[in-house]
Amino acid sequence: MSDSLREHWPEYLIEAAGLGLLVLAACAFGALLFHPSSPAVALVPGEAARRVLRGVLAGATVLALIYSPWGRRSGAHFNPATTLAFFRLGKVKRTDALFYVAAQFAGALAGMLAAVALLGTLLADPAVNYAATVPGCYGTAAAFAAEVCISFLLMAVVLTVSNTRKLSRWTGLCAGVLVATYVWVEAPVSGTSMNPARSFSSALAARLWAPLWIYFTAPPAGMLRAAELYTRLARGRRVRCAKLQHDDTGRCIFNCDYEKEGRGQRAEAGEGGTLEVTRTGRFDTAKLLLTSDL
Repeated sequence: MSDSLREHWPEYLIEAAGLGLLVLAACAFGALLFHPSSPAVALVPGEAARRVLRGVLAGATVLALIYSPWGRRSGAHFNPATTLAFFRLGKVKRTDALFYVAAQFAGALAGMLAAVALLGTLLADPAVNYAATVPGCYGTAAAFAAEVCISFLLMAVVLTVSNTRKLSRWTGLCAGVLVATYVWVEAPVSGTSMNPARSFSSALAARLWAPLWIYFTAPPAGMLRAAELYTRLARGRRVRCAKLQHDDTGRCIFNCDYEKEGRGQRAEAGEGGTLEVTRTGRFDTAKLLLTSDL
């Protein structure tokens, strides 16, 4: 574990910072669009319309983080449920999974502390309530079922798109669009969490412990089920990496097929030359540089 921490701490730190930014953004968007004294409430009086705006902002934030240099470096999980699903698929080592989850919870708490410091009493208003995820008018059972379903669909789409060569570059866009749609359509049912660490940070600030079990169990259950189903239905199309957007120029700390393929191609060059591999997107271009003793 000490070796993993020493070698992979930048990725752990990125996961913490990324989820911290997501929590801070969720709080800021909640205060901007739902606090009674906010100008946005007067400009956009309909709650449904403001929820659309909140979804667009949330989806854009997710999209930006996935495609950012940070997201490309760590894999842009920013969610313990996502990390657990990739661990189940054999793409994340045990120690990295433990440190990722720990970093994600720490980052979520740091993001909430930053939000409280910056927004103060605005977050405590019942209309904002620290951006807490709570069951809606349909009750606890509906919230649990909804969280399982939206988490399942998100992971299923990520696995399918990221492991399809012609579509893989659009993984982040698909994830962002799904998040935006969920916040608009599904938020009245469960609050649209899909993320145990994000819900924990809001529950801690708002002291809302009763419904927290939903957000600790339903998102991992949905994503793990999606991972299990993908392995059964993929028909030989394996999961290539735990990164949502693989960065061809940076390192990858996961059990990455792209890295293995690159090493294998270099080994095939043998002693008679060097194989130079250039990657464009998800496709490899190989050039054999011959050497001679003459």
